[in-house]
Amino acid sequence: MNRREMIFRTGAAALGLGLAGWTTSAGAKPKVKKVLFFTKSSGYEHSVIKRVDGKPSFAENILSELGPKHGIEFTFSKDGSLFNPEYLAQFDAYFFYTTGDLTSAGTDGNPPMTPEGKAAFLNAIKNGKGFIGTHAASDTFHTDESGPTNVQDRSPRYHNYGENADPYVRMLGAEFIIHGKQQSSKMHIVDSKFPGLKKRSEDFELTEEWYSLKDFADNLHVLLVQETGGMTGEPYERAPYPATWARMHGKGRVFYTSMGHREDVWTNPIFQEILFGGIDWSVRNLDANVKPNIHKVTPQAMELPPQSKPVSGEPKKSKADKKKA
Repeated sequence: MNRREMIFRTGAAALGLGLAGWTTSAGAKPKVKKVLFFTKSSGYEHSVIKRVDGKPSFAENILSELGPKHGIEFTFSKDGSLFNPEYLAQFDAYFFYTTGDLTSAGTDGNPPMTPEGKAAFLNAIKNGKGFIGTHAASDTFHTDESGPTNVQDRSPRYHNYGENADPYVRMLGAEFIIHGKQQSSKMHIVDSKFPGLKKRSEDFELTEEWYSLKDFADNLHVLLVQETGGMTGEPYERAPYPATWARMHGKGRVFYTSMGHREDVWTNPIFQEILFGGIDWSVRNLDANVKPNIHKVTPQAMELPPQSKPVSGEPKKSKADKKKA
């Protein structure tokens, strides 16, 4: 066993961490699928994935409980230095709850990926591995924001880069812009036939930290739409846009949901069903029709919200940049 990994079995006492993490056991069930749950935070570290005193995080405990029920064996890690073709090959899918540029040590100080590790990870998905992203996975590997600002005197974050977006953003299918205050919002169900949504024929509401997103891929199969009507805050002054989707990236299956900030969301059966439906699809336990529908169900998705103040953590505009805008 790699000394940077430790075994963590559901119901067992938490093991002290070495350098990386542990694995949950799905028992002796056939066709167990292996998923790497990667939670390095080079940017903001969310409380649900933060380990305190070497104990599993809130999200890791939830996955440890639910994984065996779905035949999923999770490996939990925050160590980006492990990313290489040999290490990645053992998993059926990669599950990210991350922030920032993962090739830098950043906020949590855990070992970063190398550029080669990032490339190997993206190539593995393109060649058939699955990917699952929740919440801050879209606040990861932002497209380079050090250049001149774009039109209308907006900061670089408020721009759709299309084919020039970071390769990770193109794989995921969108990128985080900003969020407003936590509030209740309606999720409109587009595809009730997708795994995890078959029990949900009606729209639902949750209180959550809702992400305003941009740079949507043309081939998104939208599952849930963020209904912005009635929401408060500048980030939501826009038409409805995708909040949960599935897409193909080469041969790989990619699933993302913007939900997952709050602990009470992680314990909510609705979120759990949607999440594991996405996981089951990504690891090919279940199939679904993921024909692109973004332009049909969210025709104004590429329109961006207004901006009255800079994005936190984003490079400030210089006077020269403002003149170019």
